[in-house]
Amino acid sequence: MSKILPSKVTHRRVLYLAIPVVLSNATMPILGAVDTAVVGQMGLAAPIGAVGIAAVIITAIFWLFGFLRMGVSGLTAQALGEKNIIEANALLIRSLIIGFVVGLFFIILQSPLFFGALYISPASEDVKFLAKEYLNIRIYSGPAVIGLYGITGWLIAKERTKSIFLIQFLMNAINISLDLVFVLQLEMGVEGVASASLIAEWSGFLIGLWLTKEAFGKSTWKNKKHIFDTIRLKKMAIVNTDILIRTLLLQAAILSFIFLGSSFDDNTLAANQILIQFLHIASYGLDGFAVASESLVGKAVGAKKINDLRQTVKVTSIWGAITIIFMTAFFGIFGDIFIKLMTTSIDIQNITTQYLPWMIMAPLAGGASWMLDGIFIGATRTADMRNMMIISFIVYIISIIIFLPYFGNHGLWLALIIFYIARGITLGLRYNKIEISLTTKSG
Repeated sequence: MSKILPSKVTHRRVLYLAIPVVLSNATMPILGAVDTAVVGQMGLAAPIGAVGIAAVIITAIFWLFGFLRMGVSGLTAQALGEKNIIEANALLIRSLIIGFVVGLFFIILQSPLFFGALYISPASEDVKFLAKEYLNIRIYSGPAVIGLYGITGWLIAKERTKSIFLIQFLMNAINISLDLVFVLQLEMGVEGVASASLIAEWSGFLIGLWLTKEAFGKSTWKNKKHIFDTIRLKKMAIVNTDILIRTLLLQAAILSFIFLGSSFDDNTLAANQILIQFLHIASYGLDGFAVASESLVGKAVGAKKINDLRQTVKVTSIWGAITIIFMTAFFGIFGDIFIKLMTTSIDIQNITTQYLPWMIMAPLAGGASWMLDGIFIGATRTADMRNMMIISFIVYIISIIIFLPYFGNHGLWLALIIFYIARGITLGLRYNKIEISLTTKSG
């Protein structure tokens, strides 16, 4: 039986939603470090490079459908706000069907996918050979990984973020344990790392199915007419397509930043890579409150309660601002220490320190856009997200053209900061449309 959700938007409710997501995000870098460490025990460079490249490739392939997480979250939250339990459950089932079909599609097309990805890679032939072995195994986790995006979004909408943390924790525990057995004891090498991930991801998917079993009641599962309703499928497709375009442009901005940074000397490239890790940490910290916005805004929009919408925006923004201030102070005080922990090269340390002020500014510049993403996902104002991202991306490109030739890497960082500010401003200017549409629906 579904847990009865609280009716008021309070600080406690927001923290209850946000903290498990932050803790779940905090576990992600640990797994990558363990994967690298176990293959590092082989004493060869090629396996380390192969696991790194192959993991990036397979993650990029699967994340093409990462929009399912956000789309399912917003739509399900609105269905719950409308007290339409049948539709909320149907959204999970639709996402699982999509995950299975798309995952199977990737398995069938794995050969050309991997050939193209490895062809453009500058890695050595030894690394490419080992990476191909890794990819040949990991691709079979596609249905589980993509299906888990839908499960995660559904659990967010249901305010069951503790379940998300449980799934992530158990997946990582299984993965790390199998890493140690397959690689260190059975000496399976790169294939052992891939096999550990494959088993862990399918285990996480099965755990997710068990945690969402309430959605598979007879009233939903046997109602094929509702699950495959053309109008609802079209709405889901539009929402997910908008988020996909938005996400692709966001990834293009980050990848172009890394690519353009590689045009400088190796030490500057290394400095940018270190500081980008700090940027990921900042986004992980804010992600919990953005997720809380998705769920609570979605319910407010579904129930047509403008006061709940405003209270959600107020409370999540307060905690978002606290997190931003903390992150800015943290990087300002401890940034030099973490730089020294991440590299022993004095030259790289000195160069990274030169650009550290940009990283200190990043949470201040990007915080509004990260929080507004959660609000707009919950309201399913995905067309606005898409259009404002297009505008911001154009501003970013113009900024690069203007500042990069004159200020070098400082100009590149300035363009990225402007990109984040543009995203926050453009989305902020569209926020009033959410309230207007809600008022109109209520009238």
